[in-house]
Amino acid sequence: MSGFYFGGSDSGGSHHSDTDDDNLPYPAPLTRSDFLKSNFSPAEYLSSLHNRHQTLEDLRSDLRARSQLLNRELLDLVNSNYQDFLTLGSSLHGGDEKVEEVRVGLLGFKREVEGVRKHVVERSKEVEGLVQEREEVRAQIFVGRQLLEYESQLGELEEKLLVGSQPRTAINGHGDQAASDSEDLSDEEDTSLMPIAKLRRHAEQYLSIKQLEPLIGVDHPFLTAQQSRLLRCRSTMLLDLSTALKQTEHRTSYGQQRLLKIIGIYRDLDEDKEAIKIIKEHRS
Repeated sequence: MSGFYFGGSDSGGSHHSDTDDDNLPYPAPLTRSDFLKSNFSPAEYLSSLHNRHQTLEDLRSDLRARSQLLNRELLDLVNSNYQDFLTLGSSLHGGDEKVEEVRVGLLGFKREVEGVRKHVVERSKEVEGLVQEREEVRAQIFVGRQLLEYESQLGELEEKLLVGSQPRTAINGHGDQAASDSEDLSDEEDTSLMPIAKLRRHAEQYLSIKQLEPLIGVDHPFLTAQQSRLLRCRSTMLLDLSTALKQTEHRTSYGQQRLLKIIGIYRDLDEDKEAIKIIKEHRS
């Protein structure tokens, strides 16, 4: 058994182990060209090293060494060209003239831009004024049309009521006025009474005229000048309603229906109290 531990045997065994270590596949150094590719990707590069016989820690050491080497090379490059960097500014000649040309060009361009901007602002204000003027003209046209409609309806109402043309009393269904409105008498049982349909039409036209006033403006000079005419028409309508109310016999069924219609017209004219007053006076 002592022959088993001979030094020669140990020596031979050691020589065999060293030979095996020399035959191990040691990884080649990382090449600089791998990092200089235009499409270099760290993730793809690391994945390409999966067949590299090297531990992760050794790979980190190699990459760290590569980084330190690059830093040293960069520092050496800056140090070797430091003097050239310092003298670069003073070595340039003729640049001031180019800079001045650019500056003058920029100033001219700035003035042109300011001129265009001023022109745009002026045109914008001009257009805004024209738009406002157009709106004012439209409003005046609208008011003018309403004034024409107001005058037309008021003149028509005066003509129907015979206001301002000749002395008149409340119409009673006879004469030329009764003949011109004969169609209103078709639903009246007593043709001697004032036709309700005519009274209602007069009231509706009067209310239609009043509805035009807010559209025109209640303080408009034309409306102010026409108030006397409108007041005469209203007074004439109230006179006709009073006459019709006094003619109505409220004891009959027809008279009661006629009375309600007349009171309804009074209500449309906001003259309910006047109707009640006339009925009380007539009954007394």
